Amino acid sequence: MDADVTDSAGTPADPDHPAGDTPQGRSQEEPAPEGGAPEDRAPEGGAPEDKASEDRAPEGGAPRGEAPDADTPDSDAPDAGAPQGAGAAGVQTWADHPKDGSASRRKRPWLRWAALGASFLVLVSAGAGWWLYKKLDGNITTDTSAAAELKVYEKERPTPVVMDAQNILLIGSDSRAGENSEYGRDDGGSQRSDTTILLHLAADRKSATAVSLPRDLMVEIPSCRTGDDKETRKRFAQFNSAFELGGTACTIRTVERMTGIRIDHHMVVDFNGFKEMVDAVDGVEICLSKAIDDKDAHLDLPAGRQTLNGEEALGYVRARKTLGDGSDTERMERQQQFLGALVNKMQSNGVLLNPTRLYPVLDAATKSLTTDPGLDSLRDLYDLVRSMRDVPTEQVQFLTVPRQPYRLDRNRDELVEPDAGELFKQLREDKPVAVVPADELKDAEKDGGGNGEGDGGGDDGKPDGTGSESPTPTPTYSGSSAADDLCEQ
Repeated sequence: MDADVTDSAGTPADPDHPAGDTPQGRSQEEPAPEGGAPEDRAPEGGAPEDKASEDRAPEGGAPRGEAPDADTPDSDAPDAGAPQGAGAAGVQTWADHPKDGSASRRKRPWLRWAALGASFLVLVSAGAGWWLYKKLDGNITTDTSAAAELKVYEKERPTPVVMDAQNILLIGSDSRAGENSEYGRDDGGSQRSDTTILLHLAADRKSATAVSLPRDLMVEIPSCRTGDDKETRKRFAQFNSAFELGGTACTIRTVERMTGIRIDHHMVVDFNGFKEMVDAVDGVEICLSKAIDDKDAHLDLPAGRQTLNGEEALGYVRARKTLGDGSDTERMERQQQFLGALVNKMQSNGVLLNPTRLYPVLDAATKSLTTDPGLDSLRDLYDLVRSMRDVPTEQVQFLTVPRQPYRLDRNRDELVEPDAGELFKQLREDKPVAVVPADELKDAEKDGGGNGEGDGGGDDGKPDGTGSESPTPTPTYSGSSAADDLCEQ
């Protein structure tokens, strides 16, 4: 009977299961302890258990007839993790496994260095970005005194008519103090508004209209407070004296009284800021019909197409005595044309969409910029620029308020009515305004029999004098747009 049992159980090296052929994940059968029966031998005196039944032990439990060992993983479970039997060919033992993946880490140390490097670059970039932001933000000077004075006179100021439309007063400072002294004598740092532009941004941001206000225009100037807290008397005087007497607040109140337009924001830019902005965009191209030699304006330029740097550009827009008829009228036209070319350069070269090119422009602008509290942060200025970047260049228009020589002094100007009033009404109500070159407007006046700049030479407001079915014709004025090529005029 013992021989039969032995033959049934098989030797430890069973021919049907030779050593080394045990399926992966299953342990070799260990030999029975000395003096004991093999593991699958039936208990003494009993019949052997069916082999198939033993292999089909309940899931997660020990083989039938054997108590499960709580300390020993089930050798038949694929994920038991028990070591393979000693001497089994091609099967690893616990000693052969890497400890905690250390071998894998030793093979790929560059991953850790790459992660550290990327983290470092992110931190440096964030720090640099924050530093640049704070630098530009700190460049801007806030004009709190103007805001305080305007608040005092709030009841007499116009009420905004159209929501989301913006009216910004741009003032070019004529101070000769500090670095600006090279452009004239320093008279104690007093300021004059050399150039004043009323910029109207349409509510839909599809057009922008810049209206030049002549410094020699005779206007009503209200009573204003001076820098030493004195009060000036109301007067009828030259427009730029408002800035000299009462600063920005007095200039804003004068413009609001003249136009009926509520000024939402203001910016004051000095000479050096203008120069540096031109240099930041690598110069602006213009065309000259003849050479210029103006020692007062530091200007010596040949005729033809050329690109002006900042110093030359400043001389060009300020020159008066040696260009044209020497009037302030022609100078304003040059300023408008140059500003149009500057806007075109910034949009066509992608300056507004390229942070690396926009930064030097913003740096130059903010260093010489004084604004009201509503525009005194970089975010405020960025939002303003972003709202304008999609305006077509042909819809960025420049014109001078309709004016004529003052009847009592030919060296001063006065408004032409009702043309000026119509222009202010269009801007106040955020309605369209059209501009055409001066020669086209003059030809239209001859053909259409128009008698004023505001009506464009015809009853329908169009420069060609042709009829229009529109019940509300668009007034047409002499001016230019940012899309105009100065070399083709």
